[in-house]
Amino acid sequence: MKTIATKDGTEIFYKDWGSGLPIVFHHGWPLSSDDWDAQMLFFLEQGYRVIAHDRRGHGRSSQTATGNDMDTYAADVAELAAHLDLRDAIHVGHSTGGGEATRYVARHGAGRVAKLVLIGAVPPLMVKTAANPGGQPREVFDGLRKELAANRSGFYWNVPVPFYGFNRPGTPLVEPVRMNWWRQAMMGGAKAQYDCIEAFSATDFTEDLKRIDVPTLVMHGDDDQIVPIADSAMLSSKLLRKATLKVYEGLPHGMCTTHADVINRDLLAFIRG
Repeated sequence: MKTIATKDGTEIFYKDWGSGLPIVFHHGWPLSSDDWDAQMLFFLEQGYRVIAHDRRGHGRSSQTATGNDMDTYAADVAELAAHLDLRDAIHVGHSTGGGEATRYVARHGAGRVAKLVLIGAVPPLMVKTAANPGGQPREVFDGLRKELAANRSGFYWNVPVPFYGFNRPGTPLVEPVRMNWWRQAMMGGAKAQYDCIEAFSATDFTEDLKRIDVPTLVMHGDDDQIVPIADSAMLSSKLLRKATLKVYEGLPHGMCTTHADVINRDLLAFIRG
């Protein structure tokens, strides 16, 4: 297993396959780098170097009790990028990973990042505030924390249903996909995943988005039940300097898995372009 030790001693697990132009993948909550299997295998075959890490507290990385916040997540990525000496990298973030990638590119990416992709990503801000009236009430995220603390295994068994749109008429529930989501979620640490709910819901990325000056592709399904499109992609694409917005009719939050062929094709076109 490949790992690096961060400045605070946290072990960060990562995969680094192939050679060529590097693509760095940032996974969502409460998953791991395994969630990018369909993308990593595809881009490896296309001749790219593919890299993905397990965020601290998730997957095979240390089950941290501290540092479970966006500033630290981004700093961890910066240490990994420096360790691997990544240059002209394309960073691809899904959901919470989109927030992590946004903060990394805005604050640490100078001279190392060529492009950014945000897929079903949480920026600019998920929670409802006076400045963000379209956000979700804090009680929604308090409820997630309560369910996680009461019965993490049962909670994680239920989340994949709306995550992949399995609750929509005519959409079959694919048990292996559900089980793989649950497997990844249960690998991580309860404390880190509990804290991460605050990190992905209450971190304001507005200024980060304004600061980013690399070409950015914003991809979002309009039937995303986890990160509603109106208060995420539609706003982020207006704050970014060089944004391209691509909306996918009827696709769910987990479209990188359910519609990997569509997402991979469009990612490849953006990267090559």
